[in-house]
Amino acid sequence: MQDNILNVLFIGDVVGRPGRRLLREFIPPLKKEFSIDLVIANGENLAGGFGLTSEKAYEIISYGVDVITSGNHVWDKKEALDLLEQDPRILRPANYPKRAPGRGVFLWKDSNEKPVGILNLQGRIFMEPIDCPFESAVREIEILKEKTSVIIVDFHGEATSEKVAIGWFLDGKVSAVIGTHTHIPTADERILPKGTAYITDVGMVGAKDSVIGIKREDAITRFLYGIPHRFEIEKGKSIFWAVVIRIDRNTGKSVEIKRIFREEI
Repeated sequence: MQDNILNVLFIGDVVGRPGRRLLREFIPPLKKEFSIDLVIANGENLAGGFGLTSEKAYEIISYGVDVITSGNHVWDKKEALDLLEQDPRILRPANYPKRAPGRGVFLWKDSNEKPVGILNLQGRIFMEPIDCPFESAVREIEILKEKTSVIIVDFHGEATSEKVAIGWFLDGKVSAVIGTHTHIPTADERILPKGTAYITDVGMVGAKDSVIGIKREDAITRFLYGIPHRFEIEKGKSIFWAVVIRIDRNTGKSVEIKRIFREEI
């Protein structure tokens, strides 16, 4: 492994117990195969598919996750409010109001004390009406640039157009913009012209024969009748979606982004 190359494994939304099980199974061999330095996972669906708890967060940290990002479901469990305040490795989107618990930025350091900035943002199209992610990105990146040239963004959003737009907006300003939230992987991974790795959505880690991780019958009932219905996590074999990003530590530019897919046997 070249000293100036940082290898990052970014894992899509981890959904409930099936998702956590696959992290335990696949993180160690992937770290070995790709000489991974840093593992990031979106954990807003860790606990039963909605929210996260200390127990579930530290479970996946024990499997090798270094930083947990999130999105709109991070608030679904009350326990998360204290967790976000206490552990800087667990993020909520930076463009929530400043008075919201927790933080949206983390400065990770490897064994050589070389810093990497992780920035969590959330879109506004078909989502909560929070602060502008574009303006928040500019503000946070300006601060991070004083400490590191390597910045990775989790952009948690519903609309593909908004995700693509912020990818272009941040091209050359950050090392990578990785989309999360929809749980469906897109096939548009690329290095943008100014060196930013991009994908609209990295996908999920959860039950294969499901509707974005939940029981098929629950989702179909909701769509058929349009009334509130309690969702449960689907069981059975699961799938694992992620990307590996190779970043030049000196320039902060990405040199490769590769989609990763694994399936439980």
